[in-house]
This record gives sequence, C-alpha cells and structure tokens, in this order.
Amino acid sequence: LEAARHGGKKQRKYFAMARRYDSRTTIFSPEGRLYQVEYAMESISNSGSAIGILSKEGIILATEKKVISKLLDTGAVGCRREKMYKLDDHVACAVAGLTADANILINKARLAAQQYLFTYQESMPVEQLVRRLCDVKQGYTQFGGMRPFGVSFLYAGWDEENGYQLYHSDPSGNYAGWKAHAIGANHQQAQNILNQDYKDDETFGLREAMKLALKVLMKTMDSTSLTSDKVEMSAVKYDAESQQVYFSYVTEEELEPLVSEVNEEGKAKDSTS
Repeated sequence: LEAARHGGKKQRKYFAMARRYDSRTTIFSPEGRLYQVEYAMESISNSGSAIGILSKEGIILATEKKVISKLLDTGAVGCRREKMYKLDDHVACAVAGLTADANILINKARLAAQQYLFTYQESMPVEQLVRRLCDVKQGYTQFGGMRPFGVSFLYAGWDEENGYQLYHSDPSGNYAGWKAHAIGANHQQAQNILNQDYKDDETFGLREAMKLALKVLMKTMDSTSLTSDKVEMSAVKYDAESQQVYFSYVTEEELEPLVSEVNEEGKAKDSTS
C-alpha cells in the first residue's frame, strides 16, 4: 500500500512537472524533454497504420483506409487517395497523422523537387528531398508561436546514386532509412511482425512484400479477416529498359486475390495453433 501511495505521488509530481513545461515547444523540462514534440509523436499512434517495405523489385507502401462510407465520392479531389501521395516522378510517400498538416508539407516537398529539377535539370536525390522536409519540421519545434506538425511520413523512392530507398521521418525532424517500417496505430506490434517475416534476399519480390504488408495490416487493424476496400496500396518501381521510375496505385481488383490468400493463411495458422 505504501509503495502504491509512493508511486501515485511520483506520478502526480510527473504530471505537475509536465504541465509546467508543456505549454511551449521552446521550453525544455529539467529532464531535457520537449513535451509538445512528444505529444505530437503520440498523436500519430492514434492514427491509421502505414507500412513501407523494400524489396529487390521495388517498394510497397500500404495504409489502412479509415473512411470507407458508401456515401463518399471517391472521384472528388482529396478523396481519391486518403494517405498516399506522389511527391515527384521518382518519390512517393505514405502518411500517418493529421492529413491537413501533411498537405502543407507535401506541397513544400513538391515545390522543392520542381525547383531542383528546374535548376539542375535532373531529379532531386531522395535523401536530399527528405532532409529538406525534415529541416522544415525541425524549425517548427524551435521557434515560439508554432506547434510541431502532427504527422509522420514513409518516403519511397529511387535515384541513380542509391537505388531503392525507404525513409521514415517524425514530427521532431529526425529521419532514418529502413528496409521495412511501420507507423501509426499498433506500430510496435507491426514492427515485430516485420522483424520476424521480412527477408532480405533475391526471392523477396514485390508480390511477397505486398503479402507481408497485408498480413501486418490485418494484425494492426485487429481484424480476423481483411477486405480490399479497407486497404490503400501503391508501388514504386524502376524499369531498367526504359530507365524510368514508375509510381502506381494497386487497385482493389488487383488486391482481392492477395487479400484472400492472406486471409486463408491466417485462418490456417489459427486452426493449427
């Protein structure tokens, strides 16, 4: 009882301390923390899941569709794709968090990519574009009167220098390269599945990456069975023959056989366990 009382006092002291230092992004707490930035990161954990998987044949981005109402006009601007965006001919991204915040950063990224193309007559390197966007994000954690962007990105792209690349950036402005990564709701559970099932070899192609992304989404959505209308998926591929990078959306018709396959494998695994 005494230990529980002591723990309660310690927790109350922590929240009281947080309230003193969480009103501005420019104030460090005595422990060296920026609470508003941490809150922004936490808000992303309440949004829909997004998965990025690197394979030898390309990169797969998959997200959970939150709005699947039959009344939604999917042909309207802003409703065609919920969380997938093309930044340039060779780079695309998936979003977890506040879509309104994401739109601002996406416009900045597209502008930066076109300015680079106009100046140097070649596509902007993927990491350089990611770093440019992260510099903007970091600025919103350092100056008063601003709040951090409540959004995380998964960037998928190809350039001549580094080939296929998958990056993740968070509201603090940090970014890192990954072979497979998950953001959004239940991201830790998703990351554990990716750690177990991801294969970094020649046999792991786009189809295997798509199946793994669907398997992860099925677990993060806490659903016994997955349907194609709840998933948004795209692929970034480089064609050596035409020397072009292609970004394409995977249609529900193309997803249906893979979804059925993943559902059957899941049922078979449940029956044996």
